[in-house]
Amino acid sequence: MIRVGILGATGYAGQELVRLLLQHKEAEIVWYGSKSYIDQKFSDVFGNMFRIVDNICMGEDMDRLAAECDVIFTATPQGYCASLINEEILSKVKVIDLSADFRLKDVSIYEEWYKLTHPCPQFIEEAVYGLCEINRDKIKDCRLLANPGCYTTCSITTLYPLVKAGLIDPDTIIIDAKSGTSGAGRGAKLPNLFCEVNENIKAYGVATHRHTPEIEEQLGYACGKNVTLTFTPHLVPMQRGILVTSYAKLMPGVTSEDIKAAYEAAYKDEYFVRLLPEGTCPETKWVEGSNYVDIGFKLDKRTNRIIAMGALDNLVKGAAGQAVQNMNIMFGLSEQEGLRLVPMYP
Repeated sequence: MIRVGILGATGYAGQELVRLLLQHKEAEIVWYGSKSYIDQKFSDVFGNMFRIVDNICMGEDMDRLAAECDVIFTATPQGYCASLINEEILSKVKVIDLSADFRLKDVSIYEEWYKLTHPCPQFIEEAVYGLCEINRDKIKDCRLLANPGCYTTCSITTLYPLVKAGLIDPDTIIIDAKSGTSGAGRGAKLPNLFCEVNENIKAYGVATHRHTPEIEEQLGYACGKNVTLTFTPHLVPMQRGILVTSYAKLMPGVTSEDIKAAYEAAYKDEYFVRLLPEGTCPETKWVEGSNYVDIGFKLDKRTNRIIAMGALDNLVKGAAGQAVQNMNIMFGLSEQEGLRLVPMYP
């Protein structure tokens, strides 16, 4: 059995890790780490775990975790995981970080967008960006994995094949993204209160959202040059889900058949990527509670643009599910283990 420790187990992503790993045949959670709920029963924090999890929440002792676990998931705020990582820890245990601490290869970009001084930039180059369907071969043997965020996973998965095949002009990309409120985490914040969110939709982080350079960096790898794009996220009054609608100018002569061929070449064998028929628009309800990404597209011949759309559950494929999928790859297991979840409907 894979011995698992979770730091930040009482956040939304941490609790989702618990839910998924309890269904995993090859994993056992041995450490429920939480700064806020030390010595309290996990099921007292999350009532859905009553008579399912009897464990007590413990602190975040990284040295003990490294000695007792095979893998540590860190579902913690930006900067926290990086403050704990050192060579001794990584020599003993694999680390899957759900924050942004090791996603960006240029430390100056990280520090500019996150307004933090990186505590251990020496490990940035080693860290593998854990977008499973794109970096699978690199993930297999890594010891420090940067689990992508929800907006980035949906945006990159939707656009990567088109950029890589040279079918669109990457500098014309505009991404309009919408997220449920769980993407903001479990902490009490005034903008996320029910009365603020209900019956409302709003843009935020306009031209400044921290996921922008992450999307640009990964799409830049696809086309072999720097990419500059526009990314605008919106908060919508639902609990779960990401919907991305992307626009880009098509290169001369590109047809629907070319687009289909690019998507098929990239994802035809990918269990968790579902390619919808042309013209079918993905919906968050179709992926809720699952590790699937649904992708659809429509060509606008009048403007010579593509509208590429993606949908996923921000807590599953956008966070905990992808983290478990990465763990499965790292330990040589079936990627589907613990993740064969049929989407919930309605």
